[in-house]
Amino acid sequence: MTDSTDHTGPEADPAPPHRTRPLARVVLLTGPSGSGKSRLAARTGLPVLRLDDFYKEGGDPTLPLLEPKDGARPGSGPKSPPAGVDWDSPLAWDAASALETVTRLCTRGSADVPLYSISASARTGTRHLSVEGSPLFVAEGIFAADLATACAESGLLADALCLSGSPLTTFRRRLLRDVREARKSLPVLVRRGWRLLRAEGAIVERHVRLGAFPCGREEAAARIERALASATGPAPAGHPTSPAHTVPRPREAGCRTGAGETGASR
Repeated sequence: MTDSTDHTGPEADPAPPHRTRPLARVVLLTGPSGSGKSRLAARTGLPVLRLDDFYKEGGDPTLPLLEPKDGARPGSGPKSPPAGVDWDSPLAWDAASALETVTRLCTRGSADVPLYSISASARTGTRHLSVEGSPLFVAEGIFAADLATACAESGLLADALCLSGSPLTTFRRRLLRDVREARKSLPVLVRRGWRLLRAEGAIVERHVRLGAFPCGREEAAARIERALASATGPAPAGHPTSPAHTVPRPREAGCRTGAGETGASR
């Protein structure tokens, strides 16, 4: 981390389009909430950009709402009050700001990034993140795959990975973490946890359609190691070197997901 007086974040001049090899490339790490993204990102030893810090704040009028239990539209009548913010929808997240920050880190090597409190649903400050000296960094979060196509088309993507495992195990890990960190009230966490448990298959499928490779944590760690070896020197025997990861064009980039097909959980 460098001197915080070096302001190069999203509020500063936009990053110039890169015409040569970027300073660093990004590994986008996604998966259902509780799948182990943060732990794996820390395990790599690479610089980490927390994409959850790009959530919109609680008072933002553009935040999507959950559908009421009676099936009516939120706020359409006395029997159908809003059921709360749908934090599992990509519309609850500032994708443009996240992509701008990823691009700046790849092309300039550092950026000012927000700090976000999930319990308060608000930004609490900023931090200066530097990836200088590292050929790769990890950007992890439940909406990371939403950036895959843009990063691939810009030549910035090293890999896009989606952690996939047992939905029951993910449910347990998520609930224990969220209770420990007091992210929301217990009834909210339990209701949301059950909803995400039922939707986990659709969550993973959406990430795959957006270009992420589904795998377990050990396979993901091995792919990141190979990407790092490829970026720093000759690839290990049997693993071809690739200058950048490519992904198929997504079918539904930028669309809102419903209760049965959520983007994931915070």
